[in-house]
Amino acid sequence: MKLKKLILKNYRNYEDFEYNFSKNKTLIIGKNAQGKTNILEAIYYLCALDSNRIKKDSELIMFEKDFTSIKAEIEKTDTEIELETIINPPKNKVLKVNGLKKAKSSDFLRVLSSVNFSSNDLLLLRGEPQNRRKWLDMAIFQVYPLYREKLNKFNKIRLQKANFLQNSTIDNTMLDVFNQQISIASANVIYLRMKYLKELEKIANKKHAHMAQNENLTLKYQTIVDEYSTIQDLSEKIYQKLSEIKEEEKRKQQCLIGAHRDDIDFFINDIDSKKFASQGQQRTIVLALKLAELQIIKEKINETPLLLLDDVLAELDNIRQNYLLSAIDDNTQMVITSVDTLVFDYEFLKNVDIIKINQGRIVEKN
Repeated sequence: MKLKKLILKNYRNYEDFEYNFSKNKTLIIGKNAQGKTNILEAIYYLCALDSNRIKKDSELIMFEKDFTSIKAEIEKTDTEIELETIINPPKNKVLKVNGLKKAKSSDFLRVLSSVNFSSNDLLLLRGEPQNRRKWLDMAIFQVYPLYREKLNKFNKIRLQKANFLQNSTIDNTMLDVFNQQISIASANVIYLRMKYLKELEKIANKKHAHMAQNENLTLKYQTIVDEYSTIQDLSEKIYQKLSEIKEEEKRKQQCLIGAHRDDIDFFINDIDSKKFASQGQQRTIVLALKLAELQIIKEKINETPLLLLDDVLAELDNIRQNYLLSAIDDNTQMVITSVDTLVFDYEFLKNVDIIKINQGRIVEKN
């Protein structure tokens, strides 16, 4: 899988941007706030139709412009595929595959895959639960495109129930209907989250062991139900829990149980890493997770995904830098941002395209 060309129109601080990727390694350099990260975000948006930097798509549109478009040419197993998404609120965004409009999101998402690794990801363990949930959800999108529909359905029901709970008087029969629906939708989301996390743990544990030989990494998905046998069993147990706190939800006017309240725990030798791990240990965990993501995508789709590294190398010490770069095979296309080239050694820079960005424009290529 190769990204051959990227074209942006009215995207963030790029009014017009076009670049042909001729090598497997592309280094984007420039001072802070010039638009380096925006390029990686646009690539990742084509992979996940989402970004961890936005709450709504309209935030991607350049100031005082009505729309934005992201277009790319991708090569997969000797086949050229063109992707384009147009965001033009209040209209629904347009998805095109090879110029054909109204492509299904599940078909669109199957074309391009990538793993995005930014300096902000290094704070994953110290951030809020919602940040960890979004990281997990976006990782799952890459290998289970239909998961997006399940998550959207859950969020729609959750919002409906939340609005219902704002009423001054609550019909218990109607609340039971909402609880039944949210139990099913929540179970579908939680099941896939736990399934993916279990796969991720196996690979991440091995990656982690290479960097920290005496430390055993384990992951645990924290939800209201401890054990279940099937999705139906999980759904029934969630409904039972909801029934038990019905009066509390009415009193607080909040949805207190569901996939939106869950979290992920990380343990080193059975010790909670969110509370007790050093900064270096936490960075090792995140690096292992990202490399595991890369391997899972490769195994699931039988294609090598892109690796997007956003100012992350400067945040890693030499040991972790070397491990990251040595763990990437030559077939992996990398797009990297950095303030300058100083963090990279001479051998790495031998076969790299370098472009310099200034105020949303390419000002230098070599």
